[in-house]
Amino acid sequence: MKRRMVQRISCGAFVVLGWLSAACQGQAEDAKTKYRSMAPVGQYMMERQAEIAMARSAAPKAISGGAKILVLGAQGYETAVEGKNGFVCLVLRSWTAGLDEPEFWNPKIRSPICVNPAAARSYLRLVIAKTGWALAVQTKAQIADSIKSAFDKKELATPETGAMSYMMSKAGYLNDRDGHWHPHLMFFVPLTDVKDWGANQAGSPILAGTDIEGRMTIFLIPVGQWSDGTAAPPLE
Repeated sequence: MKRRMVQRISCGAFVVLGWLSAACQGQAEDAKTKYRSMAPVGQYMMERQAEIAMARSAAPKAISGGAKILVLGAQGYETAVEGKNGFVCLVLRSWTAGLDEPEFWNPKIRSPICVNPAAARSYLRLVIAKTGWALAVQTKAQIADSIKSAFDKKELATPETGAMSYMMSKAGYLNDRDGHWHPHLMFFVPLTDVKDWGANQAGSPILAGTDIEGRMTIFLIPVGQWSDGTAAPPLE
C-alpha cells in the first residue's frame, strides 16, 4: 500500500513536489517530447471568474471565503479579491514544478491551493517569482539562475515556521496521468531529513519530497474529504 501511495503522489502532485518515480517513466518520456518548451501564454490563462472559483475550491469555505484571491495576468499573479484572514488562494500553473519535471511547461495544469499566512509570506514569494520569470519567457536554465540569485540576494527566503497549504479541490488538474489526484495538506519547511518526521515509511500517513531549487522540504498528508465536504475515494 505505501509503495503505491508514494508512486501515486510522485506522479500526481508533481506541480508542488517535483518528484519522479519508476512508475512514471512512460509518462515522463512522453511528456519530455510533448512539452519541450513554453506554450503560447494564452493557453495558461483562465476566464477570471472561473479562476476565482477554482482558487476558492482549494480549501473549505470557512477558510477560502475570507482569503485573498490571486489570478494569473499577463505579467504574473494579481489580486482579484482582497482577503480578511491572511490566507491566499490561487491556481498554480505547471512551472511551479521542479525544473527537471517533464510536464514543467504543460499548459493544462491547474492546481488550486490556499496557503496560510506563514506560507503567504515565504513559499508564495517563490511561486510568484517563478511565474514572473516563466511569463518573461525565461528558459529553465535562466529560471534556475534567477532562483539562485534571488536567494543569494535574500529576495527569497526558506519557508517560515508553520507554513502550510490546503489542496482539497475536485477541480484541479495536477498532471496528465492523475487529474486532480487526492485532497491533501502540505507543510513547507527548510531542507530537512524526512526521516525525522517519519515520512515515506511503511504505515506512515506522511509523504515527503525535496525541492532543491526552492531550498525546502515539502511534507504532504492526504485527507479523507474534498473542500466541499464530500468523501474522497480511498487512496490506493
